[in-house]
Amino acid sequence: MKRKVELSTYSIVLTVAVIGLFVILMINYLNSGLEWIAYVFAALLVAQCALAMYFTPISISVEDGCLNINMVLRSKSIPLSDIQSVALCPPTMSEKRLLGSGGFFGYWGRFSEPSIGRYFAYYGKASDCFLVRLKDGRLYMLGCVDPLGIMECINSNIVAR
Repeated sequence: MKRKVELSTYSIVLTVAVIGLFVILMINYLNSGLEWIAYVFAALLVAQCALAMYFTPISISVEDGCLNINMVLRSKSIPLSDIQSVALCPPTMSEKRLLGSGGFFGYWGRFSEPSIGRYFAYYGKASDCFLVRLKDGRLYMLGCVDPLGIMECINSNIVAR
């Protein structure tokens, strides 16, 4: 089973605004004779986009005994045998980003909430989120279209093992 990750309107607007701002600044500095500053902005934009491509989830899948978080440049696999539980759990307004993105190309990185503790996040919309608790205590906040379907698939595979 594979489900797509959709970005929230806020994430889309923020991503377009940041990229647009960088492009406007680059054009402005190219036309003002300070080309080296335009190249610095270009390098920063390329670095930000490369980082986003490495961490931004594009889909969540359950295949071959693993829960997979699929990104543009890589995939993170969690063996289903390592999963203790999975439950619907949208992030709250009290979440704090420790390291990662809070909207630029989605939500990814390390976050913390008083009610849950620290967790790794890979989602596009808060309304699509579910919490995966591993047996070793690590937590993953994931999100995709049809989170109930993915959760049901994970739970049925956990029970079957």
